[in-house]
Amino acid sequence: MATKIRLQRGGRKGYAFYRIVIADVRAPRDGRFTEKIGTYNPNTNPATVDLNFDRALYWVETGAQPTDTVRNILKREGVYLMKHLRGGVKKGAFDEATAKAKFDAWKADKEKGLEQIRANDAKSKSEVYAKNLEAEKKVNETIAKKVADKKAAIAAEKAAAEAAPEATAEEAPAEA
Repeated sequence: MATKIRLQRGGRKGYAFYRIVIADVRAPRDGRFTEKIGTYNPNTNPATVDLNFDRALYWVETGAQPTDTVRNILKREGVYLMKHLRGGVKKGAFDEATAKAKFDAWKADKEKGLEQIRANDAKSKSEVYAKNLEAEKKVNETIAKKVADKKAAIAAEKAAAEAAPEATAEEAPAEA
């Protein structure tokens, strides 16, 4: 039986969520499958992958053929690197401990890179927030200045209006 590692779609319209499954090549996309080995959510940033690493490695070593997207997911999770390292152990190039050390170093480096990306993303968001806040403060200051000028003009107008009847009252007897 030819097996494939592929995605099985779930979720609502416009918001896909996938299960990573082992299925017969003749089975429909969302139909019968042999085993579920993980999930993939492309809606988050970065995409979230929850994978049973040991089972994925077993199926890849057994000969199950992944689809292109699943192959990329498995590479990103390190399944193909571990397969490569295990092949080196079988050939006698190095021992199991060295293979595990190399894989752990790769995984730590990958996590470090992901953390740096997350930190840069958070930093850029905070910079944008600060820039927008400054722009909003400037707009609020100009609005407050206009309101203060308008209130001062109204107060001056009232003062002039109150002073004007007194001046006309003084002028009226002089004219008569």
